[in-house]
Amino acid sequence: MRVFVAQLDQTIGAFEENTQKILQSIEKARGKGADIVLFAEMAICGYPPEDLLLHPSFVEEMERSLQKIIEASGGLFVVVGLVRKEGGEKPLRNSAAIIHNKKLLGYHDKCLLPTYDVFDEMRYFQPGSEIKVWPYKDKKIGVTICEDIWQHGGFVDYTLYAKDPVADLMKLKPDLVLNLSASPYQFQKPQLRIKVVQAPAKSLRCPLIMCSQVGGMDQLVFDGYSLYIDFEGNIKQEAAGFKEDFLDIDLNATTPTIAPKHDPIADLYQALVLGVKDYFYKQGFKKGCLGLSGGIDSALVAYIAKDALGSENVLALGMPSRYSSSSSLKDALALANHLEIKFLEIPIETLFTSYLDLLEPHFAELKFDSTEENIQARIRGAILMAISNKLGYIVLSTGNKSELALGYCTLYGDMCGGLSVLSDVTKKQVYELAKYLNIPHSIVAKIPSAELRPNQKDTDSLPEYPIVDAVLQGYVEDLLTPEQISQKHKIPLSIVKDLIHKIHLAEYKRRQAAPGIRVSRKAFRIGRRYPIVQQWA
Repeated sequence: MRVFVAQLDQTIGAFEENTQKILQSIEKARGKGADIVLFAEMAICGYPPEDLLLHPSFVEEMERSLQKIIEASGGLFVVVGLVRKEGGEKPLRNSAAIIHNKKLLGYHDKCLLPTYDVFDEMRYFQPGSEIKVWPYKDKKIGVTICEDIWQHGGFVDYTLYAKDPVADLMKLKPDLVLNLSASPYQFQKPQLRIKVVQAPAKSLRCPLIMCSQVGGMDQLVFDGYSLYIDFEGNIKQEAAGFKEDFLDIDLNATTPTIAPKHDPIADLYQALVLGVKDYFYKQGFKKGCLGLSGGIDSALVAYIAKDALGSENVLALGMPSRYSSSSSLKDALALANHLEIKFLEIPIETLFTSYLDLLEPHFAELKFDSTEENIQARIRGAILMAISNKLGYIVLSTGNKSELALGYCTLYGDMCGGLSVLSDVTKKQVYELAKYLNIPHSIVAKIPSAELRPNQKDTDSLPEYPIVDAVLQGYVEDLLTPEQISQKHKIPLSIVKDLIHKIHLAEYKRRQAAPGIRVSRKAFRIGRRYPIVQQWA
């Protein structure tokens, strides 16, 4: 028996385009002599469609697409993900349509509906209750959807489901299990997902094939890496990461075991590139611009933008003020030349002086402080947005997660833009990515500085970034107490508490930030819900 896995980059709500990709994949599978064709979770509409599901016409369009797929399934067993109408407390089901030779055999409805982190499936769906196998060519085929297999190996956070679909399948003794997945990327997720798939394959003592979604969907990135695991949990085939790919699996062949090597930093970089690329492509945008300061953060965003959009579609702006060092402007220009991206220098000194003169009567006898610093950042933000409006560029903001966590950023200044590329990338990871890309030493070795006042360093306002990142990891991702963080990392408790207080104080800023690409276990904004007004921390 041959199984053809179609790992596709779908666009949410692009029914005609998505369906055409599915139909083309079915033809490709037929040409390969496949028996079974497997697609990802919600392959017809793209995942996650969120409140588009509340529009009846959205689901009806999916039903029309399904009919086209059924008609194209002659001689094949096709399993494709979609949303369908069904009675119950909630009117919809997250389902897999089971099709054979132009006939719809039925559906598997997703049993475990995640409602944690970035997921909110109980908002829309009624959970499935029945686990069954589908007879085909003297084999019993089990079908599961993403989360259905995650609890079995103990890989679910924040919840304990009342049932285990894998345990129910064990009673039915399937010969093969197919899993339709839309599992978003996070740092080191591909390695974890392998373990998730291995656990049910070993328990069921049958091969398990997972078809994963790939592509950027708003703030989420799906990394692909579809899998074929044998009954002993050995990895037999793995699709490519971060791009469309196909697996042609012969279940009767003797296939050597492989040991995929995932470089976490390489994967992180590819996730950021794909996130930017699909954010632009799926909205019909082509060109991106950014402020290129000569620092490491903006340098990294320039590399990502070039690889995502092409050097001809990236514009870098150097906007020096009286506090900008000559080396920063020199490094920015050299990097733009190296990346072959356009560079435009627009000094802001005249504008900054005009602001100071305008406000001087109102600020008389008051010392220079963050007000004047932020004016410079806001002038730069206004220039970037003017370029965006007039020339059709989407602004890429360049601040990292460590800065965003503590509010070390300026509203309507460096925070402005259409996409915040590094908002879920810590300063530590910025340096690791810079090493991976071989960003010039003159940029990497530079002491971090906003250059908004004489001889300014980030450490004038913040502890060293390794301390910031340790507290950020411990509090935001691991949900540790201040005391636990202090003890684990040998950081004075007073510093830990102060940083946590700053994290909460900056919540109002983050609510107004550009959307960012989620690449960690717990990103700000998407999947993390905290009140702005609170006095707990």
